[in-house]
Amino acid sequence: MPSSNASRETSLRERAHRLFMSLFNYTHRLWAFLPHNGRRGRMDAGPCQKRRGLASSTMGEPLRCRGMYDLLPADMERFRWAEEVFRRTCLAWGYREVRTPTVEHLFLFTATGTLTPQALGRVYSFLDWDGWSGERVVLRPEGTIPTARLYVEHLSGQPLAKLFYVQNVFRFAEGEARREEWQAGVELIGDTQPLGDVELVLVAREVLLSLGLANVTLRVSHPGLVQALLAKLDLPAEERLRLYDGILEGDAEALARVRERIPELGAPPELLLTEEGQGLAYLRNLRSVFLPALPDLGAPLDELETVVSALEGLGLTPTVSGALVRHFEYYTGPVFRFQVGDRLVGAGGRYDSLIGLLGGRDVPASGFALYMGELLDLLTPPQRGDGQVVWVEAPGRSPQEIAEAFRAVRLLREWGRQAQVVLSPDQAGAPRLRLAEGRYAVVLADGRELGAADLERALALLTQGESRA
Repeated sequence: MPSSNASRETSLRERAHRLFMSLFNYTHRLWAFLPHNGRRGRMDAGPCQKRRGLASSTMGEPLRCRGMYDLLPADMERFRWAEEVFRRTCLAWGYREVRTPTVEHLFLFTATGTLTPQALGRVYSFLDWDGWSGERVVLRPEGTIPTARLYVEHLSGQPLAKLFYVQNVFRFAEGEARREEWQAGVELIGDTQPLGDVELVLVAREVLLSLGLANVTLRVSHPGLVQALLAKLDLPAEERLRLYDGILEGDAEALARVRERIPELGAPPELLLTEEGQGLAYLRNLRSVFLPALPDLGAPLDELETVVSALEGLGLTPTVSGALVRHFEYYTGPVFRFQVGDRLVGAGGRYDSLIGLLGGRDVPASGFALYMGELLDLLTPPQRGDGQVVWVEAPGRSPQEIAEAFRAVRLLREWGRQAQVVLSPDQAGAPRLRLAEGRYAVVLADGRELGAADLERALALLTQGESRA
């Protein structure tokens, strides 16, 4: 009978699926015992794979996963303050908040070519298994590509999208270095150059200044400066990238190769690749020295001069660097970095090719990210001006007495005071209200105790006592 055959086929599929999953789980467990990266990956080898119970915590070994860190109450106060300042600033500039999934397809990051092999080697990837087939996915390693995907799927009909987000990103790091980071990012998608480049710098700077950070340094550059020089070397793409990495690391041999292959430069290549200068005057010096030998420098210098000149008109003189970013192939226009002292707290730039690489129409785009972990280390949140907490002490533990204490707390909060119920004797502080037989004893900060017939009178006594203190 057809129904019997269908049932038999379903049963066979289910048994095949169970068999396959058993083999898969067995293989996965076996894999965990095999050597990886020069060490044996036993099931209990890592902090996240404990089979020894919780005894290890008594020996000083943390229970959290390596590279992952807790945010304690004081940390969260700074985090929420920074987030609030960032959100308020973005909204004031007309940006709207978005949030993308933590898990994204791996091909989004490989097909676009925006992540180098070294960067791809640091992503957390795994199979999203649906029973019969699996798709390779990653924990979001950065915020720009997911936001660009969001734009392609949901907002591509808009000529201009001004978006911001506060999200965590995950990248493998050695030892106890952070593997989870939080980024406060802005993406500006649409034909906005050069106004958009200037606006992004101003938005990021306003956030940093609003957080009370001093000694903020702005560095700007353009990947076209380096690309014009490397193109003149007539080397394969991979060799150009290796040479560029060597230059950034201060390799004297790499710089010597540049001098040998382009003797007509007219000036040491270090002036373009490793030196820095101030503002528009430095850019004009670069133009006069290098443009005759490197005519392709003209376009990136024009773009950078427009942005720098506008910023100088606003009272900002950025530091100009010829080679500012390591993975310059990601960017197509002006790039910038913000530093506080020697800490890099934010970076961004223009990436006009990304939307098209993700399947959307070719739309220019630019953005930046502020690094919350770096900011938290620098911030001291402002003191709250909410006044002292009023502690309300219940006279006993009966349901009626408990309800009376929480009713008093509710009324105090409605009147604009911070109020909490005393949950344990060690918690009680002053000022304090002690409830007893329908009356209130007001205990002031100096130890004085006053009686009141009702809560309103008690609050009045409390306010008078505070004003005299």
